[in-house]
Amino acid sequence: MPTKKKRPRRKSEKPPPQRRRGPAKPKRSGTRRAPVIRTGASLQYKVVELSTVDEGALERTLNEWTAKGWNLDGVQFAMRESSKRPAMAFIFFTREGAAAAPDEDAARAKLLRLSESGPTSAGNAWTPGEGSHPPFHPLSAHERLARLAGLDEPEPPEEGLTLEPEE
Repeated sequence: MPTKKKRPRRKSEKPPPQRRRGPAKPKRSGTRRAPVIRTGASLQYKVVELSTVDEGALERTLNEWTAKGWNLDGVQFAMRESSKRPAMAFIFFTREGAAAAPDEDAARAKLLRLSESGPTSAGNAWTPGEGSHPPFHPLSAHERLARLAGLDEPEPPEEGLTLEPEE
């Protein structure tokens, strides 16, 4: 039986032969987002939460906010484990412009209105003035809940449970 002739091994210092490659494939257009070049202006963000996710709700929300000058940035769906239908959707919008400054005076006025209408408003004698802050009275969570429930005195905490013997 004739023996096969062994093929000579490639020398290690010699590089492997170059493969011929075909023409380069053209890149598909529209597969990636074009980079957005921003100017010095900052961005404002708007997040809209939809608890009912259907075609109509998504359409109405997109049309409403784009008509107000907001640009769609993305949509994020919150899924349920038991269903393939999303439970909620968060729609993100952006637009150029400076962020709105928080209105501290309006926030203080709203807190005052809330405190005056609550059950604890009888003891609130603080009136706002320039540069004045409301007094801080630390309360335990139990005392605060008792006041919100309208109880005069909070119930004393129980030391321990005592069981009475059954007859």
